[in-house]
Amino acid sequence: MGIAVTFPGQGSQSSGMGAPWQDTPQWTLVTRAEEVLDQEVAPLLLDTDPSRLRHTREAQLAVFITSLLAWESTREKLGEITAFAGHSLGQLTALTAAGVLDFDDAVRLVARRGELTQSAADSTGGGMAALLGADAMQAEAACAMAPDGCWVANDNAPGQVVIAGTEDGLEEASGAARALGVRKVVRLEVDGAFHTPLMQTAADAFVQALEDVPMQAPSTPIVSNADATVCRDTDGWRTRLVQHLVRPVLWRRSLDTLVDLGAHTLIEVGPGKVLTGLARKARPDVATELVSVPA
Repeated sequence: MGIAVTFPGQGSQSSGMGAPWQDTPQWTLVTRAEEVLDQEVAPLLLDTDPSRLRHTREAQLAVFITSLLAWESTREKLGEITAFAGHSLGQLTALTAAGVLDFDDAVRLVARRGELTQSAADSTGGGMAALLGADAMQAEAACAMAPDGCWVANDNAPGQVVIAGTEDGLEEASGAARALGVRKVVRLEVDGAFHTPLMQTAADAFVQALEDVPMQAPSTPIVSNADATVCRDTDGWRTRLVQHLVRPVLWRRSLDTLVDLGAHTLIEVGPGKVLTGLARKARPDVATELVSVPA
């Protein structure tokens, strides 16, 4: 039976999510991350104050490390893996799990990515909203009512599309979505319009961050959620990771690609259960599993 491993992105974080791992051998990853970044990381995983993870840089770093804690605890139990995939930030986790990036370089990239996207968000403002019950065509039509102000950011699953844009653009597109019959528009608790052209300054600067980072051939194919294609190369990720900052996450299509590769079980590894919920909506014919706490 084929197994595909998926890793979550920003939005899956929760207060104290790393606490179950504190007394496990995997916790050495946290210590190593603190050495690499020369900053405290453990409080991001242990603090019960939700404001600790309100900002993009902290949230992305915490989700990445917690996901790898879960991965290291389960990797030897899974057997042969058909493919990896990661939602947004989770692509960097997938690249680490597949051996394309080593842990030290990945931690630095995640921290830098968080800094750059936070800076872009602070500069442009805006936000994101989930269109519940919408299809991709409705979302595109709603965004067309706010040209250069709102875009489709995530096509996650049937009935779950996310749009993002400026405050004015998001308000106009949200109103248009309701007029088109979209059941519910839910504003997301994020501080920027991620995966849209408003992240262009972050993408431009991320080029330099990736320029000299060593990359190895993946041990297992990785599905890129910017275009839902199967990637077995190495250097192409320098371009994909940059472009992905300003392009939508095509998660529904990525799940189809994983299944087409032979995956009969989709295993979400990391905090929360967002991807498990999306998989059940998008591919109810496929089994799902969740690894979020030590076994």
